[in-house]
Amino acid sequence: MSMWSDADVAAALGLDTAIASQRLAFESLGRGEAQLAEKVAIRTGDDTALSYLSRLSPKHGAVSKLVTVHPGNAERGLPAISATVLVMDPTTGQLVATLQGTALTEIRTAAGSAVAADALAPPGADELAVIGSGVQARAHVRAIARVRGLREVRIYSRGAERREAAAAELAAELGLSVRAVASAEEAVRGAPLIAACTLSAEPVVPTGAVAAGATVISVGSFEHHRCEVDAELVKRAGAVVVDDVDTAAAHAGPIARALERGDVTREQLRTLGEVLVGAAPGRRDATEVVFYNSVGLGVQDAAAAHAVLGTL
Repeated sequence: MSMWSDADVAAALGLDTAIASQRLAFESLGRGEAQLAEKVAIRTGDDTALSYLSRLSPKHGAVSKLVTVHPGNAERGLPAISATVLVMDPTTGQLVATLQGTALTEIRTAAGSAVAADALAPPGADELAVIGSGVQARAHVRAIARVRGLREVRIYSRGAERREAAAAELAAELGLSVRAVASAEEAVRGAPLIAACTLSAEPVVPTGAVAAGATVISVGSFEHHRCEVDAELVKRAGAVVVDDVDTAAAHAGPIARALERGDVTREQLRTLGEVLVGAAPGRRDATEVVFYNSVGLGVQDAAAAHAVLGTL
């Protein structure tokens, strides 16, 4: 059995490899090849434990991941999200690898959003607004820059010092114009690509500032009580795309609430996998707002883990 640290995983899982793995994960779902168990979550106060189980295809072994989300870790100088991934042999079912899952989760989440941005945003989308300045926010800039020739990135988060530091780090690393701005409205206004990367229970994307034709991606709305966008944005969207309908209906705050209100129906929801394999339309014209809500799926972990192990 092999054991992989976060550093090992990060070294093995470059962004281009990660993006390719996530495209494969969603295409496998879209073709009906992947198996995905129901996501399980338990909460204690604001802390959450999550369990994922999936199989990328019949030729791949099952993969399980346990995740803990502790938002208070930011004040402790620790990552808010920790995870462990187990990979089983496809024939014997024996454990073949254990991977620390924090880096894997970070990279696969951003890579999945890059796949969504590539599929749903117009080809000329060259400005990115990011709400948040933590690990996922920075990872999203790196990943989306691999699929779009970004001209400018605008970052907003509540802490001025943190957003300034994130902007400076990314500008130096990527050679892009990355600016920290003083409000979410300033970040979002006119941006064709918007990524919300927070753990907020309240909307952080100002719908009134969202331009026609924008693609809005939310990765922090992965529990019923977390809601990075408001009801108006979901109603305004010409296309509401999710990673998996059943998972989104049960766990994604904006989607679950919209279904409860009757603002959308399950039949109106499209999955990213269906869009990628041509089974459902993605963006239909250059002016409609497209909303993609990602809660994160076990099959994404499976694809990323197999990419690390070289068994895709």
